[in-house]
Amino acid sequence: MANSYLSRTLVTGNRTTFTFSAWVKRSKISSTVRLIDVNSAASPGGSYYSSIFFTSTDELRFYSTDNGVSIDCRTDMKFRDVSAWYHVVVVHDTTQASSSDRIKMYVNGTQQSITGTIPGQNADNTMFNYNLNPMSIGRRTYDNSEHFDGYMSHVAFVDGTALTPTSFGEIDATSGIWKFKPPSSITWGNNGFHLKFENSGNMGLDSSGETHNFTTSGDLKQSLDTPSNNYTTFSPLHYGDTPPSTTYGAFSNGNTTYASSQGGSPYPYTCSTLAASSGKWYAEFKLTRIVNSSMVGITDGAKYSYLGDGGNKDACLFHDGNFYPGNSSFGNSFSDNDICGVAMDLDNMKVYFSKNGTWQNSGVPTSGATGTGAANIPTGGLGQFHFAFGDSSSNDPACSANFGNGFFGTTAITSAGSNGNGSLFEYDVPSGYYALNTKNLNTYG
Repeated sequence: MANSYLSRTLVTGNRTTFTFSAWVKRSKISSTVRLIDVNSAASPGGSYYSSIFFTSTDELRFYSTDNGVSIDCRTDMKFRDVSAWYHVVVVHDTTQASSSDRIKMYVNGTQQSITGTIPGQNADNTMFNYNLNPMSIGRRTYDNSEHFDGYMSHVAFVDGTALTPTSFGEIDATSGIWKFKPPSSITWGNNGFHLKFENSGNMGLDSSGETHNFTTSGDLKQSLDTPSNNYTTFSPLHYGDTPPSTTYGAFSNGNTTYASSQGGSPYPYTCSTLAASSGKWYAEFKLTRIVNSSMVGITDGAKYSYLGDGGNKDACLFHDGNFYPGNSSFGNSFSDNDICGVAMDLDNMKVYFSKNGTWQNSGVPTSGATGTGAANIPTGGLGQFHFAFGDSSSNDPACSANFGNGFFGTTAITSAGSNGNGSLFEYDVPSGYYALNTKNLNTYG
């Protein structure tokens, strides 16, 4: 969450050699957000600090200053995919004779080209591993700013050893994709730690065995969205046919909450980062701000002028219970904080809508090709469908989606329904339907 961070105070460690590893999924791009940051406890105005972060131009950067810039390295690679997990490894080893070996940055197991200022041989003037310095995960330490907005998993720091990415990840023999590997046989050092975030009651628990636990601050939440199973979120890169801009709306809570703020044409909307062309999928949308043009449903992912203007490629429910295309009566009207469930059956090209757990139009999502109470999904578009929410007029609706993580915004669901198949929804999931994530797509899509 964007106001959350973890912190602890360092002891004396190795200031020439250390390794940082983290799996991260960004929610907000084109802004400076910190992964790990250490500020000198004695520096005036936070002027002495060392930090690894994403820049406002979306590079990964390692910056350190101690009465003068000693490190300023950034990748040529840009990090703008909000649907993907990245494995980031940064290695600092100034004992190396060659300057090109002193700072190394890896992404998904591949060493990246970097430019900038490299420290001298045996330099030991970073703030990392300096006694009594405060360290933060997910914010700039000295002024509590530039919070990381997104998801993190398996954040690790090794004090005194320069490691390679294979200590934390490996190539999957079947898919060829870089995947997480549990770190083992590592000498963690005086300040080393491994944060798995697997204990929802103690998110700062160190699993390295060194008991270097962190204090948790803010509204940090545990998520089922992990490098091993990537859940869909809303895409901040999709505002219909309008360019991405905060002018048109705001995303928050790991891109599961969206609030339109345009107030006129164009009429922005957003859709899920993941899509499917077959299978049966379920999601829930808490309509936190109803206006007379709110729409929730599915779209083929092309960029139209407004949700519902898809040349009959969208299938959406208006706030008043009418269905588009055709604007036909389908069910009850919705009010603020009602929950709309969407079940899309792409094997039979049917879509069903529920209000607070009751299927509208006497719908039976398990009726298959019969499609009892269903609406037809239009064909002839891109052949794949996303969940979608937005506006079709000069108004500003808002909603929080539960794609299976068990939260609407920062509020946990009140009672998990049945048949979630490992995911957490407010209401019962129809038999044969699944949350939209990579594991389920691989198995049922």
